[in-house]
Amino acid sequence: MQRSLPVAERPRRPEWMKVRAPSANSRYSEVKGLMREGHLVTICEEARCPNIGECWGRGTATFQILGDTCTRACRYCYVHSGRPESPPDPLEPLRLAQAAAQMGLSHVVVTSVDRDDVPDRGAGHYAATIRALQRKLPGATVEILTPDFLGVEEESLATVLDARPDVFGHNIETVRRLHARMRGAKASYDKALWLLRRVKELAGYRVLTKSGIIVGLGETNDEVVDTMRDLRAHGVDVVTIGQYLQPSPKHAPIDRWVHPDEFRWFREQGEALGFGSVFSGPLVRSSYRADEQRHAAETGRGAVAY
Repeated sequence: MQRSLPVAERPRRPEWMKVRAPSANSRYSEVKGLMREGHLVTICEEARCPNIGECWGRGTATFQILGDTCTRACRYCYVHSGRPESPPDPLEPLRLAQAAAQMGLSHVVVTSVDRDDVPDRGAGHYAATIRALQRKLPGATVEILTPDFLGVEEESLATVLDARPDVFGHNIETVRRLHARMRGAKASYDKALWLLRRVKELAGYRVLTKSGIIVGLGETNDEVVDTMRDLRAHGVDVVTIGQYLQPSPKHAPIDRWVHPDEFRWFREQGEALGFGSVFSGPLVRSSYRADEQRHAAETGRGAVAY
């Protein structure tokens, strides 16, 4: 088992990874108040996203549905794991749509925990959330970032796609060599690729597919490019690449701080592979400026580094 490095041995955070603490400006406070009022969960808080100050300050957030407890325990993820105490809340989609409308969102991003304890793995809840958003915000686009729907992939994909999300995301997270170690025995690198390809085959309408990679877990740069090549070969339109941040001493240690020049190189490689959009940078996350990611892919603006 890979040990956690003592504090003295851990790589010191470089200047390019330092962000300002969230300021209680009016938009930030408004978003926080809406989340509390609606009893809603965001991945921004649950995963300790470094961009929460910027995103909430812009009046955006990424909603997390299906509760706050994940049935998986990936070695890089801070989201609480264990056995969920209750079934999905049937009123959550309505509360989420109401909050999105109050925020005036034109592009809504929804992700979730894994719910291996639910027969359809949460697919019906995703579909209900998408439809609630479409009714409440008919002019908005909806992006989802789903789990792998282990064991019921085909049925769950059909359920979700019947609601017609505009962007379908599923993160591959890391390179093939590290995948099982970081994600556990239930997850599969090849199944993630299959899922993303199958979305395009089943959709029956134009849907963008999207995946994300985190770096600094022990991969090589060539392995990152190989992963991008695999994603592109399976029809993925949008890829994001960002720096791993160790959320606690119990999680996988940071292997290295990836330099901004390397992120620019990843962007160039992704551009050459033909992705519609590549967002690559130290602080980039799957849903970071997701509206811009979608717009870049749809307009052919291409790759962006942050």
